[in-house]
Parts: sequence; structure tokens; C-alpha cells
Amino acid sequence: MLLDQFLPRYDTMANYRIDVRAPVDQVYAAARLLDMRGSWITRALFRLRGLPSTALTLDGMSRWGFALLAEQPPQEIVFGLIGRFWTFSPQIQTVSADLFSAFERPELAKVAGNLALLPDPNRSGVVRVTTETRILCLDAGSRRRFRLYWTLVGPFSGLIRKEWLRLIKNVAEIGHSDMRRRKT
Repeated sequence: MLLDQFLPRYDTMANYRIDVRAPVDQVYAAARLLDMRGSWITRALFRLRGLPSTALTLDGMSRWGFALLAEQPPQEIVFGLIGRFWTFSPQIQTVSADLFSAFERPELAKVAGNLALLPDPNRSGVVRVTTETRILCLDAGSRRRFRLYWTLVGPFSGLIRKEWLRLIKNVAEIGHSDMRRRKT
């Protein structure tokens, strides 16, 4: 996975998956262009955290400091963020993909996440979509503070990622069924 190139070691990890019945290119397009503003859960959780609930797309996330680290259509997208997530002022660091891996400033944490698509060789027309999030705290103090934060926030973060996968599935499968109807 491309994700391994950016954060091969980490303190915390979470992953989720869903199976989608649509061609991989269509699933990738749904994932790449999806705007999560259609999800009241996501909007509410972002509002609670004080994050803007506008431009909830992969490209829109770059406005809050997320960096697109790598992209290999239609297989994987990798994004990252650096900051002090456990504070009210997270001090998001703007770094390029080239500098992300080497960034090592204490008192901060690095987050790298991906969205990976893998056609199921045993089930025709099914794509397994996974998202994995890895967090590396850059010193012992950050690690202690992050663990407490993650105990509280981790389940809600997971809820957002599950919702993301659900929406990708809905958009890709609806588009796929629309295309099948047009052919008949």
C-alpha cells in the first residue's frame, strides 16, 4: 500500500471496510468526488469539533491542512495531517507530501490515512473499499495526551469514516444501476 511509504510505524491505527457492487473506476470516482455535506452525522460531528462543514471533499480537506500525499487511480488515495489534535488550537502544520515522512517536531502528531480499492477476485463486480488511519505521536508527552484524546474522540472519528464508506457505496452503486438501466 502507498500508505506504508508515508507512515510505516504508528502508535494507533483504525481501519474500516465495505463491499461495493460497481466497477472499480466508478467506485474510485465516487470516492474522489464525494461531498460528505449530505451526511447530517458528519456535519454535526465536524461542528462539534469546530471544523468547517463546508467542502467536505478530499480536495476541500486541503483547506484545513490535509495534504494529498499520493494517489494511484483507481487503487489508492493517501492523505495526511500534522498537528496537536488533542488541543482546542490544534496548530495544524502545512507540509508537502515530500516533507511529510521526514517531519519529526516534538509535541505534535502525524496522521496518515488512505482509501484503498481492491476488486474482489472471487465476486465479479464487487470492489472492497477500505480506509485505514494511522497516528504517530512524535514524543512521549504527545503520546500520553493523544491516548486520552483518542479514547474520547476515536469512536466518533470511526463513525465519520464508516459514514464515508457508506456514502461511497451508495453513490457508486446508484451510478452503476443508472448506467445499467440506460443500456437496456
